[in-house]
Amino acid sequence: MLLSVLRCGICGSDLHVRHHCSHMGNLLTRIGYKNSLRAEEEIVFGHEFCGEILEHGPGTTRKQRAGTRVAVVPVTRQADNIELLGLSALAPGAYAERILVDENMMMPIPNGLHEDQAALTEPLAVALHAVNRAEVKQGDVAIVIGCGPVGLGVICMLKAKGVRTVVASDFSAGRRALAKNCGADLVIDPKDESPYANWQQYGHIASFGGLLELAVDTRERLGKLPLPWWHVWRIAEGLGLKPKRPVIFECVGVPGILQTILDGAPLFSRVVVAGVCMQEDRIEPALGIHKEIDLRFVMGYSPLEYRDALHMIAEGKVSCAFMVTGMVGLDGVANAFAALGDPEEQAKILIDPRSANLQPT
Repeated sequence: MLLSVLRCGICGSDLHVRHHCSHMGNLLTRIGYKNSLRAEEEIVFGHEFCGEILEHGPGTTRKQRAGTRVAVVPVTRQADNIELLGLSALAPGAYAERILVDENMMMPIPNGLHEDQAALTEPLAVALHAVNRAEVKQGDVAIVIGCGPVGLGVICMLKAKGVRTVVASDFSAGRRALAKNCGADLVIDPKDESPYANWQQYGHIASFGGLLELAVDTRERLGKLPLPWWHVWRIAEGLGLKPKRPVIFECVGVPGILQTILDGAPLFSRVVVAGVCMQEDRIEPALGIHKEIDLRFVMGYSPLEYRDALHMIAEGKVSCAFMVTGMVGLDGVANAFAALGDPEEQAKILIDPRSANLQPT
């Protein structure tokens, strides 16, 4: 299908690949992906986009008429391989006026949703996948470390899922304000306060001594009952009566942040790593072992999660308009990349191919 590009978001992955292209390609090769990125190749970026159907290619079903606005999962089948739109020399992306896409990956934009928000479907699908993988419950405390586009998307999805307590932490005052607009219940400047400081308020276990005390105290209390203590303990665990733990989303992606989380997190924390760190990093595994930290890494989303994210936005279940902080035309992309280096001013910049803007406005 040939589309006219309406909007395309500038993704943090684009910023990473610009400087770590061959490294990213080598990583993909190591996990069995063909046609990986190479710095010497000419690549048209752009995988967070929506567009309008212009023409139907050979073999398409023509179920969607020309003029239909669509959001697109940015993958396309070519021969015996699936290519990543905007991250492959064989599949040019949406930093462009036109783009070729796979008909099966298109989804009509529902409810008259504005293209500015429709273009956020892809990053919010990433956030939805992270929240789904976290298996977070409404009564859990969710802590989001880093309020860039990934963190903001996670906050939006946590609130859409009904999570009652979302704590957001970022050094940038501008991004803390965006986190508040996206629904965070408590916003913290880590220069002044640890995001884990209120563990007692939420009933989390913050020390190994506290864990030992809980184990011995529980055994002593159950021993006073007229039933075998081990049966009661097993029944209680089967009913879900276990130590509370927060779910922590790492949305920064820089060396050292994981170790900082291991140092500060309460016992039994579940840590979901959504920030993409392209450098080698070091952690202290014994610390994670003694705290029984659950560490999960997340990547991408399924077509179903993409569709769900699109409809959540269109139905007003996700409040995400605050994420967009600027708009440029194609000639302003280089300036937009530079502007994204200032977290006080920018979070998510969209490209409008019809715009003449050279600076994000």
